Amino acid sequence: MSVKEQEFSDLIQQNQGLIIKVSRMYTNTPEDEQDLFQEIVLQLWRSYDSFRGQSKISTWMYRVALNTAITLFKKSSKSPKVDELNDVHFGKVYDSDEDKNEQIQLLYTVIKQLPDVEKAVVMMYLDDQPYKEIAETLGITEVNARVKMNRLKKTLKDLMQKYA
Repeated sequence: MSVKEQEFSDLIQQNQGLIIKVSRMYTNTPEDEQDLFQEIVLQLWRSYDSFRGQSKISTWMYRVALNTAITLFKKSSKSPKVDELNDVHFGKVYDSDEDKNEQIQLLYTVIKQLPDVEKAVVMMYLDDQPYKEIAETLGITEVNARVKMNRLKKTLKDLMQKYA
C-alpha cells in the first residue's frame, strides 16, 4: 500500500461516521446504505488529489458525500419506489434504552422526509458542525444556514408530534 493509499485509508477510518450518517439518511434499505457508503468512498478517492486544504477535511468530505448521495437519489427517484416507510432499516444506537432508540428511529424517519438541502442542514447540525462549515459545504451563507436550521427545528418538532 502506498503512502497516499494509507493516508486515505486512515482518513476514511477516522471519518467513517460521517459517511455512515449520510448513507443512512439518503437510503431506505441496508443494502442501499452499503452501496451508497461504497460509492461515497469511491468518489472521495477519485477527488482526493484535488483536495487543496482550503477547507476542513470534514467539510470537503461532507460536500463529496452529500453530492454523491443527492446525485444517486435523483437517479433512483426516476424509477418506481418499492420500499415502504415501515421497511426502513435503522441501526440500533442505544441497545439498552428502548425509548431513546425509538426516538432516534422516529427522528431519522422524519428527517428523511425533508428536501435534500434541509436534510443535509439537519444532519450536519446534529453532528455539531458549526454554521460556517454547514454554509460552506452547502454553498449557502452562514445566515441562511442559521435561518434554515431555526425553521427546521419547528418543522421537525411538528412532524415528530404528528408521528408520536
